[in-house]
Amino acid sequence: MARQFPLAGLLRLKQLREDEAAGTLSAANERLRASRARTDGVSEALEGTDLDPAGSASLYAVAAARASARSMLADLHALEARLRAEQEHAQIVYRGARADTKGLEKLETRHAEGEARALLGADQRILDEIASTGRLQHTAKDRA
Repeated sequence: MARQFPLAGLLRLKQLREDEAAGTLSAANERLRASRARTDGVSEALEGTDLDPAGSASLYAVAAARASARSMLADLHALEARLRAEQEHAQIVYRGARADTKGLEKLETRHAEGEARALLGADQRILDEIASTGRLQHTAKDRA
């Protein structure tokens, strides 16, 4: 009977950590995409305003609105930079978790191959023994 991979529990833990890191990376990617979409929307809206103010009050209102939109755009750029840093960190964590898991998976594969070779060797020894015992019995019957 084949022995279980001795590091199976550790491998499962590493796989769980890899899955968690993949989920974190996916969430970071989604937050970054959403932030970029918001930033692009505000940029387009800011570029698309082509107002012709009629008086000084209208001009002040347009200037205030544009200043507010530019401030919001600056905040969105800062948020996007922070989200990009989080995404890069999540990518690094995922790559590390994947490397840890991959190393253990290779060990597990080698273990399974070794166990399969051992089972095949045992089967071959049994077949050889049966064949040699059968020959001995057959030779003894021929002599008798």
